[in-house]
Parts: sequence; C-alpha cells; structure tokens
Amino acid sequence: MEIPQDIDPRRPLLIAGPTASGKSALAMAIAQAQGGVIVNADALQVYANWRILSARPDPADEAALPHALYGHVPPETEYSTGHWLRELAALLHGPERLIIVGGTGLYFSALTEGLADIPATPAELRAKADRLRQTEGLDRLLSDIDDETRARIDARNPMRVQRAWEVLHATGRGLATWQDATPPPLLPPDACTQLLVEAGKDWLNARIARRFDAMLAAGALDEVRANLAGWDAARPASKAIGAPELVAHLRREITLDEAREAATIATRQYAKRQRTWFRARMKTWRHIAAETL
Repeated sequence: MEIPQDIDPRRPLLIAGPTASGKSALAMAIAQAQGGVIVNADALQVYANWRILSARPDPADEAALPHALYGHVPPETEYSTGHWLRELAALLHGPERLIIVGGTGLYFSALTEGLADIPATPAELRAKADRLRQTEGLDRLLSDIDDETRARIDARNPMRVQRAWEVLHATGRGLATWQDATPPPLLPPDACTQLLVEAGKDWLNARIARRFDAMLAAGALDEVRANLAGWDAARPASKAIGAPELVAHLRREITLDEAREAATIATRQYAKRQRTWFRARMKTWRHIAAETL
C-alpha cells in the first residue's frame, strides 16, 4: 500500500473514513513503517462479541502490531463517546505515538473539539425515551426538545434525537447549552496530523458488497448465532450492520440472500451518512483518495 511520505512520525495521527474504504489497512501500513499504537475510533469495534461483522482487525493483525480499544467492551455494557474519550486520554499520556483510526465521526470531533461533560441518563428515563420512540416515533421526541438543540441535531438519526431528549429531561438543560459549555479538546487539530480517506460512491459500493461476502465466508453467520440466545435489538452493540439481518435469517424470517442484500444496502446507506458527515465536519483535514492507496 502507498502511504504518504510526509507524515511526521512524532505527532499523533488521526485517520477517518467511511466503512470499507481501507483506512485500517492504511493505519497498519503507517504503523509498520513508522511505529505507533493503532487505536480504535469505531463505536462498534469496541464490543467483544463482534469481530467479523464490525470488521475488527483479525488476531494476526493484532499480534503483528500494537492495537488498543478493540473488542474490550461486553455487549451488554453501556459505552459512550465519553467512555471512549476517557480511555483515550490515558493512552495520550503514555509513551507511544498514537494512530487513531475509525469511522465514528463523533469520536473524532470529541477528541479534537472537546466534549461536554453531561451526566449519565437515569435508567428509568432512558426506558421512557425508548418507549416513546418505539410507540410514537421521532416526531414525538423532537416536539419535546428545545428549539436550539433541534436546529443542531440530525433529526433523521434516532439515537441523536433520543439522546437530546434524554439530556433535556435528565438535566433540565438542552443539549445545545451543554455543548456551548464544552471544555478544551484533548487533542487540538494543530497538535496532530489529520487524514480523511475519501472514496467514490461506485468504488465504495463494490467494496462493500465484496466485503460482506467475505464476512459470510469468514464465519459471520456463526458469530451471529453465538449472540442469538441473548439478543437484544435495543442494545448499542446490536447495531452492527448485518447483525439484525442475519438474526432474522437465523429465525427463519428471511432467506440468507435476502439478509445479504439488506445488510449490503444498510452498509451503503451508512457509508453515505458517513461521507456527508465528514464533508461537513472535516473540511480542514487532509483528504486522500481511497482509490490511490
């Protein structure tokens, strides 16, 4: 793989990009050439129960180079951007240079722009929010959020909308107010190198289809089967793309071909949302075409 030759090996490196764009391979190539610890910045790759479906590095890759924050969280455990940021802070104070790679844009913005220290949502309030979202829909939650927050969040993202509702009702302050009181970032942009891997739609869609086929060949169905007994669709860990579709297949609700098609479409839609987010929020990052790597 071709890697940029002008990357300073003394500075922390951030690599963002949509799913299946090759960003993890780029991180490994740079770590191999320059040294450093590869740190996960993907919200699904933290979970212990998904290696194949979350496209986590395989055991051989993890043995070949230092990796951190991969597969260390049990699926039933609550894990937020704040949890990730606190764990990353400990690594930033360590002796090794970090190569932080992933597709969760919120992790990168929290790291380089700061994250508001919002208290945790009580379990009973979260349960109420779950019920409202499931029975009355997003519009019900949106109607009960302050105007300033409503104008800022992605109104099509159920988790973002519910989070805003929970913050307001748990703290009495809108999410926008908390965001405006955000402390300084752990890693300001001028203290690191930022790379954004970009990929054309057609090129990426073909990669997505091939990768899901490869996941099936690698044992994704067995991985889902191992999670079937304790399956809870409401858990954040259950949002791994392909998991709900393969659960439906194992329950004989759809065929494997239908599950494959649904998962591929869901991955394409996710990649589109990622690209939109990156274009809006990472304009100052150095852009690299995935097709040239």
